[in-house]
Amino acid sequence: MSSAIVAHEVRRRYGERVALDGFSLEVPSGCIFGILGPNGSGKSTFLAMVAGAERPPEGSLTILGETPTLRLRGRIGTVFQENASDPLMSPTEYLLFAARLFGVGRAEARERVAVLLGRFGLAERAGDPIGTLSGGMRRRLEAARALLHGPDLLLLDEPTTGVDPEERRLLWETVGETRGAATVVVATNDLHEAEAVCDRVAFVQAGRVVAEGTPGELKRNLRRQTVRVELAAGREAAAEVIAEAVGRDLVSLVDGELWVTTDDAAGLVPRLFAVAGDAIAGLRIVEASLEDAYFRFVKRRVEGAG
Repeated sequence: MSSAIVAHEVRRRYGERVALDGFSLEVPSGCIFGILGPNGSGKSTFLAMVAGAERPPEGSLTILGETPTLRLRGRIGTVFQENASDPLMSPTEYLLFAARLFGVGRAEARERVAVLLGRFGLAERAGDPIGTLSGGMRRRLEAARALLHGPDLLLLDEPTTGVDPEERRLLWETVGETRGAATVVVATNDLHEAEAVCDRVAFVQAGRVVAEGTPGELKRNLRRQTVRVELAAGREAAAEVIAEAVGRDLVSLVDGELWVTTDDAAGLVPRLFAVAGDAIAGLRIVEASLEDAYFRFVKRRVEGAG
């Protein structure tokens, strides 16, 4: 089987709101695949549809080589944005309960639970009420629960929200061990994390996939450097002057910063100061990243309303 998920022209509405609007995507088997997009772009809607093995109202969806059915849910592990654990249960009780739901035998379940609690650094808190765990610990517990039954497809929706750097490293090391044996699909807004862990990524906006490929492929057509310009307070109009001077297709406005892509940052910087010197509060030069590729496809250019 070459593809774990194949979606073609999937559409999904909630009343008047269109959540997925011709969503098409193919996820190769055995890889870690990132879905990136702004809030409300359709990432979570698509993951929920796959997690529920739900047939789309419009379009087609194939999961693990099959048409969606309830039976498929047993081959899928999920970590959603909200923790699902009962705060009164202990981690051991919670995982053993999940194992029963997925049909894992009692002896095997106890063995797997002990291994996963140890792997995620939760062994010392195995008998404590989940409500006493930190947010990061609860996220790790959710990941352990998702891996408990050895799923063929693992779906992670913002899995590292509220997780500190050490916990994040531990989570991705453990998830990374499934590479090849399982397919991992992660929806995230963390572009640096996606570039570090994902084999392929898709950029999503307004319920559609607007670009897809390996991080290297998505960066390939970018210029090599980005000059990120911080404008002085009250001088936002200078963005229009700079865009006019260097070319609008090279300029993006991102979180109040002006990003200008170039192959010659050393030559560009004097030009920027020549056209908007007093409006520039600071600038820095960075090499092209997946973040630059993302904003090339997803964020609006500096034109008119910006």
